Amino acid sequence: MAVDQGLEGYFKEAASWDADRAAQYRRSARFGWTVAGAGWVTVLSLAAALMLLMPLKRVEPFVIRVNTTTGAVDTVPVYAGEERFPQAVTRYFLTHYVTVCERFDLATAESDYEECGAFQTPRGNQAWYTRWNPSNPDSPLNRYKDGTTVRAEVSSVSFFKRGNGATDLAQVRYRTVKHPAGDGAAEITDWIATVQFEYGKPSGDPRTRQWNPLGFKVVEFESEREVLPEASHGDSGSSSAASASRTVSPSGGSPTTGASSAPAVQ
Repeated sequence: MAVDQGLEGYFKEAASWDADRAAQYRRSARFGWTVAGAGWVTVLSLAAALMLLMPLKRVEPFVIRVNTTTGAVDTVPVYAGEERFPQAVTRYFLTHYVTVCERFDLATAESDYEECGAFQTPRGNQAWYTRWNPSNPDSPLNRYKDGTTVRAEVSSVSFFKRGNGATDLAQVRYRTVKHPAGDGAAEITDWIATVQFEYGKPSGDPRTRQWNPLGFKVVEFESEREVLPEASHGDSGSSSAASASRTVSPSGGSPTTGASSAPAVQ
């Protein structure tokens, strides 16, 4: 009888030990899953934080200005494309655009090509590329490869208001002076260009900002040759000079002339 009681106590102790081991195993498993879950939550939180911070990580180009006389260095303020500029600023950009884009000199052709592209929309640059492509027989690179140069001189810039109140239209009158290679006489041609423009966010490319820091863009550029009408003869046989006529539609649309369209450079 005593042996049976001892054996029963042994079995109870063994069962208690086994239950403790099972409980310890369950506690260890719960702790492990808790640690793993906390780790995954931390990883997902870090990933979400990085995704939220990604838009804040960007490179902001800026221009450093150095005074060549004193050596003083400062940073040029960045224009965000949200301000309106007076007509004097727009007049300067239009004059500069026509002067650069309508001239040709083989020595500066590459630089002028890139600088003109800084003031054009992507659609305008596509047409600009097609015009200058060496495979185009009418490309300036082919027409003036003999050394001919073309200079553009702007004479006036006029602004117009559309019927809807928009003031994004201008008329530029300019003259091209073509100097053929050799000792030939210069050929002078007068033009009238209708230009639609806008101001947008400046380019992030530092080289483009160097030419166009204010985001000025030429949306449409249509140039027509300003042709003088045939001279009329009076009774005395002398001819009277007359200038080309132009009209502006009452609604404030683009100015038009009676001349037919012609290439921008002759």
